[in-house]
Amino acid sequence: MQFIKPDINLDFIGKRKIAFAFSILLLIVTAVSLVMHNGLKLGVDFAGGTDIQVQFSGPVKIDSVKKALLGVGIEISTVQGFGDPSKNEFLVHMNETIDPESNILEQLKSSFNNTTGVDSNIRRVDMVGPKVGADLREKALYAMFYALLFITIYISWRFEQKLIESAIVAGVLFGGVYAMSLVTTSVPYLMGAALVVSMVLFWKLELKYAMGAIVALIHDVTITVGIFSLIDKEFSLPIVAALLTIIGYSLNDTIIVYDRVRENLYKHNRNEFGHIINRSLNETLSRTVLTSLTTMLVLGCLFVLGGGIIHDFSFAMIIGVLIGTYSSIFVASPILLAWQEKNNK
Repeated sequence: MQFIKPDINLDFIGKRKIAFAFSILLLIVTAVSLVMHNGLKLGVDFAGGTDIQVQFSGPVKIDSVKKALLGVGIEISTVQGFGDPSKNEFLVHMNETIDPESNILEQLKSSFNNTTGVDSNIRRVDMVGPKVGADLREKALYAMFYALLFITIYISWRFEQKLIESAIVAGVLFGGVYAMSLVTTSVPYLMGAALVVSMVLFWKLELKYAMGAIVALIHDVTITVGIFSLIDKEFSLPIVAALLTIIGYSLNDTIIVYDRVRENLYKHNRNEFGHIINRSLNETLSRTVLTSLTTMLVLGCLFVLGGGIIHDFSFAMIIGVLIGTYSSIFVASPILLAWQEKNNK
């Protein structure tokens, strides 16, 4: 079956300004959402506290669950539906940790039964202290930053043979991040500053392929995080795993396009660079679309049938695959053209 004609010639590069405007709009919405929600809604993995998953034998209302919590002295809590609504499951988040050796869970189960009038079953209890949560937040940020850094070094070496320049970038960033970590405790600001410095170094050393790739990856991660903020979903360790997977997926798409651009530069070196990029995008379009569709098929099954535990992970992956496919075509590649136009000027 021929999914996309091999001689297709869509004008992706001609629509790059519209795509840039759309991306900027998404990034602005992300920033506004994060400001309005005072940051992300952190799960127990990062914020610390206690998560209790409880299932009832019949339908109950969230207000009844909160009333039962008040009955055992738990005043500050968040209650939300969990998984399939027909299973009558709820996730209770408390800011404080509970003593597992106390009888609080027995009291809580009795309060649930008496207040709601149906039997309850406490299926899971997760507890994380505030210090552990802070450490996990920091390690998650470091993981994403170093993943981006190693990726850009690899791309600079593979596509531009600038191993020395990429090694300089790596050395400066490693040393700078380590030195700053000794004098500051604000890891988010530290990672943000490191990313800005890396972009400046890529610009000065003319690592254009690395610049295109890292801008696309930051674009994908930021918009995925922004959607989680926009719909007020919890941000937890599985979401970090999803973001790292998205980085790898988006990079794979970008490398396929970049590889074809490099091949076409040798085959059609008399053509304009914009024409070569557009030709490369069209030649890899069938592979890009088919890969995304098959991946989305699997993620859709996970989202619908995977249960509450994997629901947020699969949701983040669905968003990331869509945004990653878009950025490989409309963000990473047009940046190469913008760089070329800058050099021509």
